[in-house]
Amino acid sequence: MKIAAIRTVIVNAQMRNWIFVKVETDQPGLHGWGEASLEWKTRAVAGAVEDLAPMLIGEDPTRIEHLYQKMYRQSFWRVGVIGLSAISGIEQALWDILGKSLNQPVYKLLGGRVRDRVRMYTHLGGGDMKSVYEAQGEDVQCMVDLALEVVSRGYTAVKVLLTPPTESLSTNAEYRHAEVRMAGLRDALGPDIDIMVDCHGRHFPANAIEFCRVLAPFKPYFIEEPVPPENVDAMVEVRRASPVPIATGERRVTRFEFREIFEKQACHVIQPDLCHCGGISEAKKIAAMAETYYMGVAPHNPLGPVANAAALHFALSTPNFLIQEDMLSDVPWRWDVVKHDLKTENGYWLPCDKPGLGVEVDEEAAQKHPFQQEVLHATTVRARDNAILDW
Repeated sequence: MKIAAIRTVIVNAQMRNWIFVKVETDQPGLHGWGEASLEWKTRAVAGAVEDLAPMLIGEDPTRIEHLYQKMYRQSFWRVGVIGLSAISGIEQALWDILGKSLNQPVYKLLGGRVRDRVRMYTHLGGGDMKSVYEAQGEDVQCMVDLALEVVSRGYTAVKVLLTPPTESLSTNAEYRHAEVRMAGLRDALGPDIDIMVDCHGRHFPANAIEFCRVLAPFKPYFIEEPVPPENVDAMVEVRRASPVPIATGERRVTRFEFREIFEKQACHVIQPDLCHCGGISEAKKIAAMAETYYMGVAPHNPLGPVANAAALHFALSTPNFLIQEDMLSDVPWRWDVVKHDLKTENGYWLPCDKPGLGVEVDEEAAQKHPFQQEVLHATTVRARDNAILDW
């Protein structure tokens, strides 16, 4: 069996473009799907897949570790998140092929199940981030209503944004803004629903530490990316002073970039993204490193349905897994572009025993949603300092 072709299928899902990667073999009907979605870098990632394809054509697709090393090392120059996203999508597709060729689900090839179901969380609005940002500027009840809607769908955990969209907290009024909203959420949801708070790396260490102290009475499950990802020592400062758990890692790729986080014990929970960090195998290596430092794993994943499938197999087979992010309500036609047997129940994903990853892209349906350039929602633009930051 040899790799015959590698190509991408791009689907615009409003907030982002999903980049599905198809690896075809010379065996009739045998191919694999992966996902390499990366916001605002769609054309670059698709081009990176094209650049990697000549290295792999004619190779045995079941030699996954060998092919990963070839993609990562052979071109001499190390790649960043764009190249690693391309590698991740291809690597996932190779696992899909291996599972199909052996008639086994991928999680069994990763060592088998260590749990019977996978706990999930989603964002306020279920992925409609425009509604989240709009709710931030309104009264507490707007956020509470969004959270209650999520819980009504069976979720036992929800993620919120309490930081102004384009700046770090810097005044007592802004701390109070976050405190009041967190208090309202905890009061409405009760003590048994976990609440994660995402900062998107917008704080300086002193602001982040105070933010954690303000929110501590409301028992957040973790505070995510309280400072930008480039400076690990800044994260260490926050982690040591914070009275609540700290999570980070969505903007780091490969185990080599995670090494410093582990050695300095800069967080309590790591969040590799299987579509960016290097794929399923690399995420397993990162998780194994985290286990030696007694860190939990809560993978980042606000992406498409193929990414959901890959994350499910990772979670089922990873002992220090905690909880998995999803965005299942980002577009109403999300599941129209794939064929799958994935199932959820009361906020949990259930095992899927279909060979491979268990999901097939419907290319005809995907064509109905062609690539479009991502746009920033107007609510993410703040007049003060004319600042426009991540969303």
